[in-house]
Amino acid sequence: MEVPPSFFPYDSEDQIPGPHEGFGEPVAVRIEGVYVSQTGPDVQRFVLLTDGDRRLPIVIGEAETYAIAVPLDKKKHLRPLTHDLLASILAKLDVQVNRVVVDDLWGSTYYAKIFLDADGQELEIDSRPSDAIALAIRCDAPVYVAEGILDQAAQ
Repeated sequence: MEVPPSFFPYDSEDQIPGPHEGFGEPVAVRIEGVYVSQTGPDVQRFVLLTDGDRRLPIVIGEAETYAIAVPLDKKKHLRPLTHDLLASILAKLDVQVNRVVVDDLWGSTYYAKIFLDADGQELEIDSRPSDAIALAIRCDAPVYVAEGILDQAAQ
């Protein structure tokens, strides 16, 4: 069986670390909103997560901004978006999204995991934070961020 390529740029399998434990325990956060900031010709879109004291802005793309904003605003698109389709497939398969966790940081890129419950078995799926958050909203699943990532963002 082939091992899928890593999200991280390692030269060999010997360099691939085990699960990252350096960022601490997950902390429940809420999605404060999605925002657009323009400085001259540069446009930055981000989703803002908060635990009430600390805030974590995660830069996302234009499509992801829309995918998160639509359900946050309690609106529906005329046709299902990709995350709507995924939520529908999971529901038909009787698989629940238990939670999503933003749990790692490489350079300035955040990484997340989606935790699913399939017939009592927990499955862990690597994801971009924006996709995990968009799915969590649609599935009423909680969002968490590792303590150390929130601490770094607060600095």
